Amino acid sequence: MSIVANWSYPTAIRFGAGRISEIADACAAAGIKKPLLITDRGLAPMEITTHTLDLLEAAGLGRALFADVDPNPNEKNAAAGVAAFKEGGHDGVVAFGGGSGLDLGKLVAFLAGQTRPLWDFEDIGDWWTRADADAIAPIVAVPTTAGTGSEVGRASVITNSITEEKKIIFHPKFLPSVVICDPELTVGMPQFITAGTGLDAFAHCVEAFCSPHYHPMSQGIALEGMRLVKTFLPRAYADGSDLEARAHMMSAAAMGATAFQKGLGAIHALSHPIGAMYHTHHGTTNAVCMPAVLQFNKTAIEKKLSAAANYLNIQGGYDGFCAFVDDFNASLHIPKTLTGLGIADIDIDRVVAGALSDPSTGGNPVEMTPENTRELLLACC
Repeated sequence: MSIVANWSYPTAIRFGAGRISEIADACAAAGIKKPLLITDRGLAPMEITTHTLDLLEAAGLGRALFADVDPNPNEKNAAAGVAAFKEGGHDGVVAFGGGSGLDLGKLVAFLAGQTRPLWDFEDIGDWWTRADADAIAPIVAVPTTAGTGSEVGRASVITNSITEEKKIIFHPKFLPSVVICDPELTVGMPQFITAGTGLDAFAHCVEAFCSPHYHPMSQGIALEGMRLVKTFLPRAYADGSDLEARAHMMSAAAMGATAFQKGLGAIHALSHPIGAMYHTHHGTTNAVCMPAVLQFNKTAIEKKLSAAANYLNIQGGYDGFCAFVDDFNASLHIPKTLTGLGIADIDIDRVVAGALSDPSTGGNPVEMTPENTRELLLACC
């Protein structure tokens, strides 16, 4: 099955196998003449990255790479990226990779023309209006995993390395001008990354669907995103070269990030401080926390998830949906607990405090308090 399309929701997306060949044209469409390709250290030497740099160089756009990006990117990575952007005289960014490369790439394009410090733009109230919008460089985003959906997002998640807190930096112009979704770029993902990133997309869809906020477009996108993950993540996990499965998972990732405009919840509220403090994989952490959060939210989401179960052809309503999540995680070799994830001695008080201050908390269907959040975290351990 060949899947090729051009989409403009929420941004211009060039979707299909082999479309990385259009990277130079995508830069031209974004008005970029001297791009800086930003990715993480692991991807930097890989063939998909060097090939993309070859394409840019052959088109006369130079060959510039910045890869000093941690798995949970922080303000030090951002400062180094901005310095490289300015020193190279670049006029735009090709954000390339999984969530870390995409988030850091978008942030560098945002920060390079600003005069205020990074944390002045945290996603609090109208702080985003402090930015000089005209000074934000254009972005072309190229995801190489299928999970975060950062390629269609208006924010970056950045870790404060001093306080060990994940912060969300938001601005409408974080949204890339052009996205290239080429499933061939995801073929080399190892199984554990395929599983973790795919379950990140699933968590985005589940939490958006369960959020109490009103956004029917996001509601529908979240539901279909769940179906795509349920159907195609097992195939992508079993056979990484299955391009149809890889393509549908790239769609699900973008759908999850589009849907969570409706809100996230306790899964992300917990996984953000856990990831910042213990450097766990974000999507895998979400998957570990999901079963306990579904039980935590039962009174508010039982009817919603029963309806979702019907659509997903899962028997047993809400209880059947929860049983499916347990079995789905097990089939993808996800640990059952945070202890199994490698966190031997979790700081309960710090994680609870971090969860309650996380912006995702406001989208949870059940109000999170110090007492019930502590109980929830213990249930995840």
